[in-house]
Amino acid sequence: MIYEKLTQYGPFPIRIIGGIAFILHGLPKLSNLPGTEDFFANMVGLPTMLALPVSLLEVIGGIALLVGFLTRIVSILFIIEMIGAIVVAKLPKGFVGGYELDLLLIAISISLILTGPGRLSIEWNILRRELFPRGKEMILQQEQNKPKIRS
Repeated sequence: MIYEKLTQYGPFPIRIIGGIAFILHGLPKLSNLPGTEDFFANMVGLPTMLALPVSLLEVIGGIALLVGFLTRIVSILFIIEMIGAIVVAKLPKGFVGGYELDLLLIAISISLILTGPGRLSIEWNILRRELFPRGKEMILQQEQNKPKIRS
C-alpha cells in the first residue's frame, strides 16, 4: 500500500534531471544565437531560423519539466527534437560520444509521457488537475476502487 503511494512521486526525480539537462543544453544555444545559427546552417544543414525555437524549447521546456507544467506535451516535443538531433547530427558519431545522451533524454521523455508529472508538480498541487490527459483523475479513481486492507 505504501509502495503504491510512493510510485506517485516517481516522476519527480526524472523530471528534475530531464529539466536540468535540457536547460543546460539550451542556455548556451540561446546565449550565443549567432553561433547556434551558424552551427545549424554549416555543420548540420538546417535552416538558421530553427536555432531560436530549438533553444527556447530546451530552456522553456526544461523549466516546464522542473516545475511539472505541461509535462506530457513538453515531453512529446523533446522526443521529436531528440530524434531530429540524432538523425541530422549525431548518428554518424555512433553511440558513445554521439547519440547516447539523446537516447537517454528520449527515454526520460517517454517515461514522463507514460507517468505524467506526478504528485510533486504544478499540475497536481496548484492547478489540481493534469492538463493533458487527465492522469490525476485516473489515479484517484484507482485509489477509490481498491479494497481497503485493515490490520
